[in-house]
Amino acid sequence: MPLLADGPLGYYFEDFEVGSKMLTRGRTIGESDLIQFAGLTGDYNPLHTDATYAEKTMMGKRVAHGMLTLSYALGQAYQLGILERTVLAFREIEMKFSVPVYIGDTIRAELTVADKKEARRLGGGTVTLELRIFNQDDKVVQRGTITLLMASRPETTQSSE
Repeated sequence: MPLLADGPLGYYFEDFEVGSKMLTRGRTIGESDLIQFAGLTGDYNPLHTDATYAEKTMMGKRVAHGMLTLSYALGQAYQLGILERTVLAFREIEMKFSVPVYIGDTIRAELTVADKKEARRLGGGTVTLELRIFNQDDKVVQRGTITLLMASRPETTQSSE
């Protein structure tokens, strides 16, 4: 990944290879995460915010919002640096929520390049990543795909390989 004076530059469309995998670091979900996410989104479902209510449900205790878990995983993916100033747009997302995430769970994500398609008129190409989010017990809590529009490498920096 090239470095510029003002920071790292992520992968260009051409840098992604179908089949390559990337792993994020872990992130533990805390009580404040649920409360802040509820405040940001307005999703005050008592399954997330009311311990007494949640105890009486099939979950047995409060669970993290599914979108909170997904949002954190996408943030963890961004921290890998591969999207730094080269992602042009999030085009599509499809996720299955399989296992609840509880306060105290630690999540991490695995991204696998599943497909890529050139889109020159848009300035790059689409990259489809399979995304699997694991908890601390290596159980897949969410899985699906995200499709990103990534910038093409500028002509002036094309590699001569």
